[in-house]
Amino acid sequence: MTTPLTAQDLSDTFDAFNRHDVDGVMKCFADDCVFYTVGGDAVYGAKIEGAEAIAAAFSAVWAGMKDAHWDHHGHFVQGDRAVSEWTFSGTDANGMRVEAQGADLFTLRDGKIIVKQALRKSRPPFKA
Repeated sequence: MTTPLTAQDLSDTFDAFNRHDVDGVMKCFADDCVFYTVGGDAVYGAKIEGAEAIAAAFSAVWAGMKDAHWDHHGHFVQGDRAVSEWTFSGTDANGMRVEAQGADLFTLRDGKIIVKQALRKSRPPFKA
């Protein structure tokens, strides 16, 4: 029997996001996971498929925003669905800062994340 994913597992994952620890983040993702980003050309943002591609996307965020951080994160798990709420902040190489609340909607299978749907308030960046 597979151990279900818990709210503590999600909290630990966000702590890993804040350490910019890709291995720690990816522990809870299935190999065949899908990530729908907060921005992109499609109605759902952009679609990134597979653990390797998703790990590269997360690493690119950290490379582009050295101070990327998810504060005030809280988590809820019910069966094969989960929600994380957070406040994202980060400053890009041009000195433009983003601070906005957001949430992730997760679909789970066998104790792993198979879909991460990221949603974030549309707030314009400002000069840091």
